[in-house]
Amino acid sequence: AAELRAELRHLGFLSAKEVEISNNKKAIVLFVPYRLLSVYHRVQVRLVRELEKKFSGKHVMIVGQRRILKAPSKKNRKSQQKRPRSRTLTAVHDAILEDVVYPNEIVGKRLRVRVDG
Repeated sequence: AAELRAELRHLGFLSAKEVEISNNKKAIVLFVPYRLLSVYHRVQVRLVRELEKKFSGKHVMIVGQRRILKAPSKKNRKSQQKRPRSRTLTAVHDAILEDVVYPNEIVGKRLRVRVDG
Protein backbone atom coordinates (compact mmCIF):
# COMPACT_ATOMS: atom_id res chain seq x y z
CA ALA A 1 0.00 0.00 0.00
CA ALA A 2 2.90 2.35 0.70
CA GLU A 3 4.40 1.93 -2.76
CA LEU A 4 0.95 2.42 -4.33
CA ARG A 5 0.53 5.64 -2.36
CA ALA A 6 3.91 6.88 -3.62
CA GLU A 7 2.93 6.18 -7.24
CA LEU A 8 -0.45 7.88 -6.83
CA ARG A 9 0.97 11.02 -5.24
CA HIS A 10 1.51 12.75 -8.62
CA LEU A 11 -1.79 11.62 -10.11
CA GLY A 12 -5.13 13.35 -9.94
CA PHE A 13 -8.55 12.64 -11.36
CA LEU A 14 -11.13 14.95 -12.89
CA SER A 15 -14.38 13.50 -11.61
CA ALA A 16 -16.08 10.40 -10.28
CA LYS A 17 -19.61 9.25 -11.05
CA GLU A 18 -21.69 6.52 -9.53
CA VAL A 19 -23.61 4.60 -12.19
CA GLU A 20 -26.32 2.02 -11.66
CA ILE A 21 -25.61 -1.09 -13.73
CA SER A 22 -28.46 -3.33 -12.57
CA ASN A 23 -31.26 -3.29 -10.00
CA ASN A 24 -29.06 -3.36 -6.93
CA LYS A 25 -25.51 -3.13 -8.33
CA LYS A 26 -23.60 0.13 -8.71
CA ALA A 27 -20.30 1.06 -10.32
CA ILE A 28 -17.96 4.00 -9.81
CA VAL A 29 -16.43 5.55 -12.92
CA LEU A 30 -13.26 7.60 -12.39
CA PHE A 31 -12.56 10.13 -15.14
CA VAL A 32 -8.85 10.88 -15.44
CA PRO A 33 -6.98 13.27 -17.75
CA TYR A 34 -6.21 11.59 -21.06
CA ARG A 35 -2.52 12.44 -20.76
CA LEU A 36 -2.28 10.55 -17.45
CA LEU A 37 -4.16 7.49 -18.68
CA SER A 38 -1.00 5.53 -19.51
CA VAL A 39 0.36 6.21 -16.02
CA TYR A 40 -2.93 5.02 -14.51
CA HIS A 41 -2.74 1.84 -16.61
CA ARG A 42 0.51 0.92 -14.84
CA VAL A 43 -1.17 0.92 -11.42
CA GLN A 44 -4.75 0.21 -12.47
CA VAL A 45 -5.00 -3.40 -11.30
CA ARG A 46 -3.77 -2.60 -7.79
CA LEU A 47 -5.69 0.68 -7.57
CA VAL A 48 -9.00 -0.86 -8.68
CA ARG A 49 -8.55 -3.72 -6.23
CA GLU A 50 -7.99 -1.29 -3.34
CA LEU A 51 -10.91 0.96 -4.35
CA GLU A 52 -13.29 -1.98 -4.73
CA LYS A 53 -12.23 -3.09 -1.27
CA LYS A 54 -12.94 0.41 0.08
CA PHE A 55 -16.31 0.80 -1.69
CA SER A 56 -17.57 -2.69 -0.96
CA GLY A 57 -19.92 -4.19 -3.52
CA LYS A 58 -19.21 -1.60 -6.22
CA HIS A 59 -17.20 -2.03 -9.39
CA VAL A 60 -14.58 0.63 -10.19
CA MET A 61 -13.62 1.70 -13.72
CA ILE A 62 -11.01 4.20 -14.88
CA VAL A 63 -11.84 6.09 -18.07
CA GLY A 64 -9.85 8.79 -19.86
CA GLN A 65 -11.60 12.12 -20.35
CA ARG A 66 -11.85 12.67 -24.10
CA ARG A 67 -13.30 15.40 -26.29
CA ILE A 68 -15.82 14.96 -29.09
CA LEU A 69 -15.77 17.64 -31.78
CA LYS A 70 -18.81 18.31 -33.93
CA ALA A 71 -18.70 17.17 -37.52
CA PRO A 72 -17.92 20.05 -39.89
CA SER A 73 -21.07 21.55 -41.35
CA LYS A 74 -21.87 24.72 -43.25
CA LYS A 75 -22.10 26.71 -40.00
CA ASN A 76 -18.83 25.69 -38.36
CA ARG A 77 -16.54 24.96 -41.31
CA LYS A 78 -14.65 28.19 -42.01
CA SER A 79 -11.96 28.94 -39.42
CA GLN A 80 -11.25 25.49 -38.01
CA GLN A 81 -8.55 22.96 -38.64
CA LYS A 82 -9.42 19.52 -39.92
CA ARG A 83 -11.05 17.44 -37.19
CA PRO A 84 -8.70 14.65 -36.04
CA ARG A 85 -10.00 11.10 -36.17
CA SER A 86 -9.42 10.74 -32.42
CA ARG A 87 -12.02 13.46 -31.72
CA THR A 88 -14.87 11.89 -33.69
CA LEU A 89 -17.87 10.44 -31.87
CA THR A 90 -17.15 6.90 -33.06
CA ALA A 91 -13.45 7.00 -32.14
CA VAL A 92 -14.19 8.41 -28.67
CA HIS A 93 -16.85 5.78 -27.98
CA ASP A 94 -14.51 3.00 -29.12
CA ALA A 95 -11.72 4.37 -26.91
CA ILE A 96 -14.04 4.57 -23.88
CA LEU A 97 -15.02 0.94 -24.47
CA GLU A 98 -11.31 0.04 -24.52
CA ASP A 99 -10.84 1.92 -21.22
CA VAL A 100 -13.75 0.13 -19.56
CA VAL A 101 -12.46 -3.37 -20.37
CA TYR A 102 -8.78 -2.60 -19.61
CA PRO A 103 -6.52 -4.65 -18.88
CA ASN A 104 -8.34 -7.01 -21.26
CA GLU A 105 -8.37 -6.41 -25.00
CA ILE A 106 -11.27 -6.40 -27.43
CA VAL A 107 -10.56 -8.93 -30.15
CA GLY A 108 -13.83 -8.91 -32.08
CA LYS A 109 -16.78 -6.61 -32.62
CA ARG A 110 -20.18 -7.11 -34.18
CA LEU A 111 -22.02 -4.33 -35.95
CA ARG A 112 -25.79 -4.50 -35.95
CA VAL A 113 -27.74 -2.46 -38.50
CA ARG A 114 -31.49 -2.13 -38.31
CA VAL A 115 -33.79 -1.77 -41.29
CA ASP A 116 -35.05 1.65 -40.16
CA GLY A 117 -31.52 3.04 -39.93
